[in-house]
Amino acid sequence: MSIASCIQINGLRVFHRPLGAAAIELLNVGSLTIPRQMVTAFLGPSGSGKSTLLRAVNRLNECWPDLYTEGQVRVFLEGREWNVYPEKSVVPVYSIDKLRRKAGMVFQHPHLLPLSIGRNIILPLVEGAGLTLAEATPRMEEALIQAGLWDEVKDRLDSGAERLSGGQMQRLCMARALALKPEILLLDEPTASLDAKAAEQVEETIKELAGRLTILLVTHSRAQADRLAAHHIHVRNGAIKNLSINKDVRGQ
Repeated sequence: MSIASCIQINGLRVFHRPLGAAAIELLNVGSLTIPRQMVTAFLGPSGSGKSTLLRAVNRLNECWPDLYTEGQVRVFLEGREWNVYPEKSVVPVYSIDKLRRKAGMVFQHPHLLPLSIGRNIILPLVEGAGLTLAEATPRMEEALIQAGLWDEVKDRLDSGAERLSGGQMQRLCMARALALKPEILLLDEPTASLDAKAAEQVEETIKELAGRLTILLVTHSRAQADRLAAHHIHVRNGAIKNLSINKDVRGQ
């Protein structure tokens, strides 16, 4: 893996194997390199394999028992190279629990805990990352600032998260991921369910994070990819059709 790359994929295949039926190949990626600390967009129609490719980075496809993955994904985290999937190699495998913290995921629809705004961030830090409440509280504030949400919620952190608008909910999900100090942020169509104003706010947050994190963005919108991503990866029928560089994105 080169010093400028964050993710290296080789021979990655994902299959759907329903009980009693033949396996269906959903994804087949021969070789793909994702640059470090840039926004890379996965473009393609519905069902093309974009989200499956995104979830392969932090092994979320394993949450579906009918999905089977083979091949190699390597990530550069904490200053060194790691395997994502177990294999016979001198490169060690990264812990799956830690991987999902260091490669945080934000889905199309906000997945919030039935708790207050503050507890939505505090609880994963305490229960998942093992922080004390004293350690988690400033981390929560920092993450809300990064997600562009602090000024809107700082006076109502004890209010239920369900009272937030759709765009605020999505930025709270981003803050929750950011609070765990990821080096990679995986965004699966994060603005698809939002109105234009809320989508613009989320895009502004992505722009603020660009250059600090490696961001992988699944989107149907070529215009959104042009606004946000320095690199475009076009996915069709489970395969990479072409890659392009967006020279109009500055500062990446």
